Amino acid sequence: MVKRWLLASATAAALVLASGATATASSAPIYLSLGDSLSVGVQPDAQGVSRPTDQGFDRDIAHGLRLTELGCPAETTTSMINGGVCAYPGAKSQLDAAVNFLSAHKGQVALVSVVIGATDVENCATPTGIDLNCVTQGIGAIQANLPVIVDRLRAAAPRAEFVGLNLYDPFLATFLQGEAGQQLARQSVPLTQQVNGVLAAAYGRYGVPVADVETAFHTTDFTPGANGIPRNVATICQDTFMCQPPPVGPNIHPNRAGYCVMAGAVLEKLFSRR
Repeated sequence: MVKRWLLASATAAALVLASGATATASSAPIYLSLGDSLSVGVQPDAQGVSRPTDQGFDRDIAHGLRLTELGCPAETTTSMINGGVCAYPGAKSQLDAAVNFLSAHKGQVALVSVVIGATDVENCATPTGIDLNCVTQGIGAIQANLPVIVDRLRAAAPRAEFVGLNLYDPFLATFLQGEAGQQLARQSVPLTQQVNGVLAAAYGRYGVPVADVETAFHTTDFTPGANGIPRNVATICQDTFMCQPPPVGPNIHPNRAGYCVMAGAVLEKLFSRR
């Protein structure tokens, strides 16, 4: 934890210098966190209801910065542009609200993170298999929408540091549900990689680095542990609520440890660019 704090503090200082964001004794530069439920630390409560928390990855990397969260649980790339899920005073959508915020705080924003795309394909995996048509539609939406999102954000804050996040694979947890579950888990990994490839292409088009959450969660590593459970499956069980019994689980969101893993991936990417 100390190492993470030191890394976060050093990264924050470097971001301020790189972005030219201004700070005073009473007003640190701003970190704007955008996206879906992962951007606001959503976790299930004791009754299994998913709620925003203060456990999100952005809290771990906001040291030395003023954190503003505009993320929206259940947001897709489409609704991030068009609205309809969360309400934003004076704006029709999260994207409009973010652009308004960046315009109102010119020169004050050091970092913008974006994690979006999971909800576009979240419902494509079911206990009976993966709906490939659903995946195709979700990927198509990401391909069409994410460039629009990133382009508008970059235009509103050209000197801020941006970082996107790719995705882990919560459906690896089905590996523990017998032969059919193991087949589904193995099928889900290349689809996760496909989605992450689309995310990388969209962010890369605008020079936005991507934090490798996929690798941080050992998504492709099916190496069995001493108990016979593959490393990627064990990681999902340890770092998310996917293997928790009802009513808390199964739930795709990270626990505290999982959000820390995400934070580590973001900090590693940001620090590697300094």
